[in-house]
Amino acid sequence: GDSVTQTEGLVSLTEGSPVGLNCTFQTAYSDIPLFWYAQYLNEAPRLLLRSSTDSKRTEHEGFHAALHKSSPSFRLQKPSAQLSDSALYYCA
Repeated sequence: GDSVTQTEGLVSLTEGSPVGLNCTFQTAYSDIPLFWYAQYLNEAPRLLLRSSTDSKRTEHEGFHAALHKSSPSFRLQKPSAQLSDSALYYCA
């Protein structure tokens, strides 16, 4: 069957440092979309990024992610994290 796995648990870092969260997946489908969601304190999860079907990097609010079918992974990154980025992040 299909599966999605996030490898990191709690990530602590200093403001201005780069941050990366990895998401690996297994699927029998060739063009399955993947998503990163952010859930900020006392809020419902909201869509942050969606994988691009042409494997190009997608960007939103300073975050970017690229789908690597060879790995296979969908890594979320931000070059300079801010205190306001504190949230729960979900890959699906």
